[in-house]
Amino acid sequence: MIFTATRLTGAFVIELQPYTDERGWFARFYCKNEFGQHIGHTKEWVQLNHSISYRKGTIRGMHFQHPPYREIKMVRCIAGAVFDVIVDLRRDSPTFLQWTGVELSATNNRMLYIPEGFAHGFQTLEENSALLYHHTEYYTPEAEGGFRHDDPAFAIEWPLSVSSISARDSGHPFVDNNFKGI
Repeated sequence: MIFTATRLTGAFVIELQPYTDERGWFARFYCKNEFGQHIGHTKEWVQLNHSISYRKGTIRGMHFQHPPYREIKMVRCIAGAVFDVIVDLRRDSPTFLQWTGVELSATNNRMLYIPEGFAHGFQTLEENSALLYHHTEYYTPEAEGGFRHDDPAFAIEWPLSVSSISARDSGHPFVDNNFKGI
């Protein structure tokens, strides 16, 4: 695996290095020792989720969990392609309220490692796009938080027009001056 830091401290793009032969390919996408050595990851993955979005242009996000249920996520696209976005919500971070995005696809073999204290969302770039998510905390409904994908405080540059978004996600609040981070 190749670990590349993003411009947001603690977030990494991880590229798989497949072994290929006439049968196809094989790649490791998690090794406790490598993750500890390269990025300092020591927490246990406690929940794995899988999502499929049928329509190109679908947006899911921007989601996070409030303390003490902040979570590390690792996201990998296994079908189609997505523009995956994270926003730094850590109150003492030098990149507070800044975002970055990366294309994840079934063919580019990238994953995104998202530290605690980030909001996460994505937009599908192809129909029938599927993601796998690893989480270090259990989903806790009472700790759930979110912000609008089109919040001017973030000014996220989504690559496509929105074709589909849930009522829940479109109903998230905008960031206001009272938001001090998580």
